[in-house]
Amino acid sequence: MLVDFWAPWCGPCRGFAPIFDEASAAHPEIAFAKVNTETQPDLAQAARIASIPTLMAFKDGILVHSKPGALSSGAMEQLLVQLKHLDAEIAEDD
Repeated sequence: MLVDFWAPWCGPCRGFAPIFDEASAAHPEIAFAKVNTETQPDLAQAARIASIPTLMAFKDGILVHSKPGALSSGAMEQLLVQLKHLDAEIAEDD
């Protein structure tokens, strides 16, 4: 699961939103979620969000990636490839 922590007033968040949405459409095998830190402050606090946007990735409920900042389309695709590779490594270990 890939989670985008964002807020409506955040310019970089608004710029990243189309990239996140395009990645979601291109990768239906991955669950994508968005958390508005303005309407979900308790969730943002529990996730220890210090700046937005922040992108988090979870595998089987375990946090495997957390990084603040907007990504370009290319960087987002590289991250998704790395996460899929992580899935393959975990499957090989099973």
